[in-house]
Parts: sequence; C-alpha cells; structure tokens
Amino acid sequence: MATQDDIGTPNPLASSALAAIRRTSAVDTVRARISLAVDLGLLAPGERLPNVRVTAAAMDVGEITVRRALSALEREGVVTRRPGRAGGTFVAARPSHHTVEQVAAYEKDSERVHRLIDERAVLETGFAHLAAARLDAAGLAGLDRCIADMDAAESWAEFRAADERFHLGVAEGAGLPPALELYRRVTKELYLYFLPYPMSYLRESNEEHRRIRAALGAGDAAEAARLTQEHVAELHRTMYVGLTGRTGPA
Repeated sequence: MATQDDIGTPNPLASSALAAIRRTSAVDTVRARISLAVDLGLLAPGERLPNVRVTAAAMDVGEITVRRALSALEREGVVTRRPGRAGGTFVAARPSHHTVEQVAAYEKDSERVHRLIDERAVLETGFAHLAAARLDAAGLAGLDRCIADMDAAESWAEFRAADERFHLGVAEGAGLPPALELYRRVTKELYLYFLPYPMSYLRESNEEHRRIRAALGAGDAAEAARLTQEHVAELHRTMYVGLTGRTGPA
C-alpha cells in the first residue's frame, strides 16, 4: 500500500502546483492532523486514541511514523501515554492548543480541499446513478458488510477503513474502469486531509450510507445520485475547512 511517506503521482484535476501538505514530512502531517482535531474539538480531552497499527492504517502512513508523531505530541502536551493493559495514548486532560506549526499547511491548502470535494462529488454522483442499474446482489451485499463494519467500529480509524470500502464499492459498481482510476487518485489526495472525527458524527454519517444503499437496491438512480451528492458535498461543512474558525467543540 502506498503511504503518505511517498510523494505519489499528482492529481491531474487538482494539482496545478505542489500542495503545501506535500512539502510537510509524514511525521509532521500526523502531528498536525491530531493536533488540529484537538484544536477543533473533534478529539475530546481524555479521549483514547486508536493503537498505533490502526492509526497508521487510517492515516496511510507507517507505524514508525505514528510512533514518532505521538512522541512529539506528548512532549508538546497534546497527548499523554500510559503503560499497561489499560494504558495507551490519550488526549491530555488539558491539552495544549496551536502547538504544531505544520497545521498551517492545511490552512494553505483549503481552496485545494474544496476543489477536491467538488471533484469527488461529481464522480460519485455519476457512479451512484449508474450503479443503481448495474450493481448485482454480490455488490449490494458488499455494501451491507461495509455498513455493518461501520456500525461495529470502535474508533474513527476503524470506521474510516469501512467507509472507504463502501464508497469504492459504489464506484466499482458503476462499471467504468477509466473513471474509477481517476476517482482513486482524487480520493487518495483528499484522504490526506481527513481528521479524526467523533464517533457520534460518524454514526450519523452511516445512516446516510444506509439510505444510499437502499436507493441503489431499489434501482432508483435519481435518488441514489441525489443522496450521494448531498453526502459528499457535506464535507465542505464537516471537514476541517468548514470547521476552522468555529469556537468550541464541533
């Protein structure tokens, strides 16, 4: 699996210039994502973070990268780590805020992120419209498994993996391999900007997945496309680009 540690191929739709985040080291992007989530109230004081392996998979980096990032965040007062079976990494009871200067890379890339969201919305809306007629029983069953996995997820990191599989399943169901490759590049770029989310928000998001799946199962192309467009476009409000500037928890 390619990781954030790799530069990768620029997205032909959105990469007119090197993104600010691409000039930031893998360790510092993990630091920035966790720190920004704490600053925005997405991660609450005392909240336990997923283990290193799960966090690495969710952020598409290596486990060593996550360990180094958490060590730095502990020194900066953003997280604390406790040993033992009941231990782990937790957001500090009184976390330091605005300590990671690399968060500025996310702010510089805000226009780029909005553009990526629009590109993803256009692609996924079209995929959903076609998939309503082309998804077979096996494809629909795969979406059901993704929804069940998101219901069972205990952390934002586990949820993110099942969420990615769900949307990819809809895209694959459209049966357009050239467009699917473009979609993979857009989502890979956009996932670099995703932050940890509260599970309460993610549970609500999964209800939207259920409605999309129901429309697909009913063969209702217009409704599947409408629901998908609304689901993806909501990222303009719920990603960090829509939360920055608010006061208090998101």
